[in-house]
Amino acid sequence: QVQIVESGGGLAQPGGSLRLSCVASGSIYGFGVMGWYRQAPGKQRDLVATIATRGTPNYADSVKGRFTISRDIAKNTVWLQMSSLKSEDTAVYYCNAFTSGHYYWGQGTQVTVSS
Repeated sequence: QVQIVESGGGLAQPGGSLRLSCVASGSIYGFGVMGWYRQAPGKQRDLVATIATRGTPNYADSVKGRFTISRDIAKNTVWLQMSSLKSEDTAVYYCNAFTSGHYYWGQGTQVTVSS
């Protein structure tokens, strides 16, 4: 059974940093593209960043230059380093992973940016 587990959310001040982690497990085929999405209250879930097994990562315009996505393919782990945080980054952040023709979601981790 595929499981996606996020960690690392919390409270940060504007201009501060946080690092999110996501571990995927349960697939004998490994995982293809993995990524982070976020959903603020009353809004739709939006892409933050994705990273495939090869090639360059993809970022939403709103986070370019501030967030960095990385992964360890062997460990089925992806990270999101968030810097220069803004209040509008406040949201629940969800990890997403693709395997065996399906996309799987984690339960989400809350990120709150406030002074």
